[in-house]
Parts: sequence; C-alpha cells; structure tokens
Amino acid sequence: MPRWRWRVHGRGRPPKDRFIRMGLGKLFFAPLDDLGNPLPSPPIYLRPDEFEALRLVYFERRTQEEAAKLMKISRGTLWRALDSGRRKLIQALVERRPIILTG
Repeated sequence: MPRWRWRVHGRGRPPKDRFIRMGLGKLFFAPLDDLGNPLPSPPIYLRPDEFEALRLVYFERRTQEEAAKLMKISRGTLWRALDSGRRKLIQALVERRPIILTG
C-alpha cells in the first residue's frame, strides 16, 4: 500500500501517513460547452486522501469507522477529508469548474 503525506514542513508534530489503496496517477475532469470544448475556468484540486475517503464511504459503502481503520487515520480526520472532498466536488459542479485528481 502506498503511503501519502500532504504536508511535510515546519515545526511541530509530524503528520501521520495516510494509506491510499487506489493509485490515481493524474486525472482531469472538465465541463464542456455546447461545442464540446472545455470551459476556461480555474481548476479545483482534489487531494488523494479526500478521493480515497469519498471512494471508501460513498462508493464501497463502508462506515466511517471502517474507512478510517483502512486509511490508518482517526475518524475525525476521515470526517474532515470527506467534508473537504464533498465541498470541492459540489463547488466544481455548481461553478462548472474542472476537477484535477493528483496522486
């Protein structure tokens, strides 16, 4: 299982690794106009831990507790990743902005 950290800088407690089971690579989703051309708007970046949390809870239908154990994070951290991922997806749909999944 690959491990992933989204910030490694500064003083203080080092962040815990988050276990991501599905390797993404780089995916790009963009809304199209009537002619099939991508709309020119700034993209929204979805982090790997947000995508994994959304995938485990909403696609695989696991409980938050089960998903948190699989990712080796606390339930509160999983909830924050879910909340952030949901907000970004809804913002992209409402504002018709592209979504970039990086991993």
